[in-house]
Amino acid sequence: MKLCASVPLWFNCFFLTFAKIIQMSKESFTGKVTSINHEKNYVSVAYMHNDRKRTITCRMSEPTEKIKHTYRLGDEVSFRVKGANRGASLIAYNLKFLYNNELQQLINKAAVDNRFSGYLKMADDSLFIKERGSYIFFPLEISKWEKAPAEEDYNEPVEFRLLHIDKPGRISAELFNHDYIPEFRKAISDFKHNTPVEAIVSRVSPYAVYIEMYNGKLQSKLPLKDGAGKLNVGDKINVRLTHLSANRIVTERI
Repeated sequence: MKLCASVPLWFNCFFLTFAKIIQMSKESFTGKVTSINHEKNYVSVAYMHNDRKRTITCRMSEPTEKIKHTYRLGDEVSFRVKGANRGASLIAYNLKFLYNNELQQLINKAAVDNRFSGYLKMADDSLFIKERGSYIFFPLEISKWEKAPAEEDYNEPVEFRLLHIDKPGRISAELFNHDYIPEFRKAISDFKHNTPVEAIVSRVSPYAVYIEMYNGKLQSKLPLKDGAGKLNVGDKINVRLTHLSANRIVTERI
């Protein structure tokens, strides 16, 4: 492109920059996530352009997105660029997750042996586990019947398993060893031995009867069948635990 010698140099530079931005805005780029700021909802992406390595920031999710992807270090992404600050800089938009080879290797391992080592990390007021080999951060899921790790345990080594490995965008982690409250440990024993449990009706709705067990520490609900609809708040009944997990308890009246 030939520039006019009769115009100021700053105008020529501005014209070249503007033309470059126009050209880049027509392209789609791919790169790798190098850092994440959950608080500001931005990621930094390293990419190549004209044989030069560049870095750009991009919003992790757009207001129109129905399903948000949980971005991690090493994610390969596609994006587009546009001018910002009156053409003085570039920003990325339309960020889309493509794949993450290191994450896929962890998923493949989890399908065979779901046990990993890592470190507890606090980031943006949320707890994560950083996998030791890949440095990938996974959100830590904590049961409502589990004691959260103490602050002195942050940055300490832990063993964990991956959850939701069939949905890479939603993968999280849970500690291999849980510090459950005593009432939940008692529930585990009762579930294993099929032991009846005394419950108190705490609420009755048109759809279910809500109950409390183990001195009110654990909750569940009964469907409106087998006479459950005739129960009133405060009634004592016996139930059996038919399903027990870190976040859900299913019961039936006996």
